[in-house]
Amino acid sequence: MTETSVYKADPMATLKTMMRQYGGIFLALVALCVIFSIANPRFMSVANLMNILQQVAVIAIAAFGMTWVILLGEIDLSVGSIIAVAGMVGAQVIGLGWGFTPALMLTLVSGILMGGVNGLLTARLLLPSFIVTVATMSIYRGMVSLPTNGAPAMIMDPTWTAIGANSFFGVPIIIWIVVALFIANHILLSKTTFGRKTYLTGGNREAALYSGIKVDRMKIVIFMISGLMASISGILLSSRLYSAQTNAGMSYELDAIAAAVLGGTSLSGGTGSMIGTLIGALIIGALNNGMNMLSVPYFYQLIVKGLVIVFAVWLDVRSKRRKV
Repeated sequence: MTETSVYKADPMATLKTMMRQYGGIFLALVALCVIFSIANPRFMSVANLMNILQQVAVIAIAAFGMTWVILLGEIDLSVGSIIAVAGMVGAQVIGLGWGFTPALMLTLVSGILMGGVNGLLTARLLLPSFIVTVATMSIYRGMVSLPTNGAPAMIMDPTWTAIGANSFFGVPIIIWIVVALFIANHILLSKTTFGRKTYLTGGNREAALYSGIKVDRMKIVIFMISGLMASISGILLSSRLYSAQTNAGMSYELDAIAAAVLGGTSLSGGTGSMIGTLIGALIIGALNNGMNMLSVPYFYQLIVKGLVIVFAVWLDVRSKRRKV
């Protein structure tokens, strides 16, 4: 009997496996919420929890894309800049009077293209993704300021701004989008041939090549997925701000990496899941919101988030040593 058939026959086996895999980070999230609620009772209010979920949305979606990249053993440091460029593309197209649908389509295409550039440079020129995306992070960040000379661009389209402001059945539209993208990414990663090829390529590149997997093509496609997810994050962020800001998405790539690694995605590739990444994103969101509510100075927040990233990487290294 296969492992899958055991899970189907015995729901308790599935629950035990999930608790073993995600129980630790879920308890960390619960502990974080308890600590912040003791320090400030308003932390656990319905209004603040909804606010946290909306703040998490931008990071979580970018982290979904980052998870794909890290599963290959690569990295994408241009995510924050792509978020900013995507918001500016949308603002400029709307400013031209083209309407919501063309702006949406062109924004998504811009993210795919920017991700594709990262993938092409990494796969075809055999350049390390770290170096490539550090370079494109700077290039894309400079591109954001070109249309407005560094000034923000206001977005007046009611449909665009409704994404960040309106609700559906009492739940903010942004949260529905996160849920839909989580389900789509989870199914693609865990239930399809493409997902299995991603795990194999990240875990053992030589074995993937011998299996006939077109590794370079996969790398390009996965960087395009990362760019697409970042562009959606850019749409949500600009929708919430009613404008495209040139400094939008600054350091979001670090939050996305931290969310993925906290959720169990190995920096060496081949191990990880969208469920873990979502929990990791919730931890980052709770941490950001809790520190803001306690009026922790921004520079201290940077220190704490840096320590969280170090801790996440340490857990990853410790886990690999145990397997050896």
